[in-house]
Amino acid sequence: MITNIRGELVELNLTEAIISVGAFDYQVFIPEFVRRQLQSLIGQEVSLKTIQYIEGNPQKGRLTPRLIGFMNHAEKEFFELVCSVDGVGVKKTLRAMVRPVKEVATAIEENDLKQLTTLPGIGPAVAERIVAKLRRKMTKFALIIAKEFPADEQSPDVFGEAYEALLSLGYSATEARTKVETIASEGKKFKNIEDFLTALYQQERG
Repeated sequence: MITNIRGELVELNLTEAIISVGAFDYQVFIPEFVRRQLQSLIGQEVSLKTIQYIEGNPQKGRLTPRLIGFMNHAEKEFFELVCSVDGVGVKKTLRAMVRPVKEVATAIEENDLKQLTTLPGIGPAVAERIVAKLRRKMTKFALIIAKEFPADEQSPDVFGEAYEALLSLGYSATEARTKVETIASEGKKFKNIEDFLTALYQQERG
């Protein structure tokens, strides 16, 4: 299974990227939120985390392997979670993900069905199923900052744990998210939740 592809981004359209690797050009399907991140990188080398699925009707013998690309592991994990909801699947998720991961995750976490139903192909019933299945898994994705979490440098789990810790200390969801985003936007790296809370304490004292 192909889990990563690195090469020159030679072409980009609304639904796919063409990545040139050696003598081969690979077709990689992409959600809209990934396309927007790639549009300034045409002609440059890019690295995409990928998932692979088979498209077609096995009874007719027409099965085609497809790749879907993401900028990092967090985006990939989020996409796979949405795909796992009954009645959603790969094709519907590809079409629906027109907003940044952070925005969609926040809508799920806050049970904002109205916002979710603005996504293409997501009606009220599907939005309810998405919230029911994924709401408790959205914290770290709702905390994704700007360029996302570098996949090989730092796990978003530290930020998720920090958010949960602040909630347990009496902060509101909005206050907790604001404080976590403020610290994370400084670009510091934290090995664990204790390091993060120390940095927050020092900032509060300052």
